[in-house]
Amino acid sequence: MQLLEDRIKKDGRVLGEDVLKVDNFLNHQVDPKLMAQLGAEFARLFKDEKIDKVLTVESSGIAPAVFTALDLEVPMVFARKKKSLTLTEENYTADVYSFTKQETNHIIVDKRFIQPGERVLLIDDFLANGQAVQGMMEILDAADAELAGVGIVIEKTFQKGRALLDEANVRVESLARIAAFEDGEVKFADEN
Repeated sequence: MQLLEDRIKKDGRVLGEDVLKVDNFLNHQVDPKLMAQLGAEFARLFKDEKIDKVLTVESSGIAPAVFTALDLEVPMVFARKKKSLTLTEENYTADVYSFTKQETNHIIVDKRFIQPGERVLLIDDFLANGQAVQGMMEILDAADAELAGVGIVIEKTFQKGRALLDEANVRVESLARIAAFEDGEVKFADEN
């Protein structure tokens, strides 16, 4: 998606060899007009999948997921990273390791919000090592729900996440695919 690639080039900051900071439009400060366009694109890509719900992990996946759900006219659910007093004991859970935070989170979804047989689209901000997506897939398995596909805002093709999902025959649609970071610049997979 050229619009997203242009925004990454303009406002993204490369940190080290494998981290892209996009906190001024995606995962700290959010550009709602851009998120609406990302959501519309995910909805277009998955329109024929008969989706019942959109699932993401808090917090950076929420903005693109809610706009995707809006365009698909379905509810959006987010997996919590911390249990609150309002959650009952009737939950689906999975452990997810965060590459950028270097910690494991215990993600939680109330069983009322993912039902057996529902077709669920997973949305996430980044695909690097695939841990968040795998955690959400574990929740879908526990719920006996169906995976309709995975929508990723930014994929780092040089990390193992996509290979893991390809091995599992999961449909993945990434809006921006990064091949490398070279001299502090982003090199997209579709560039020569």
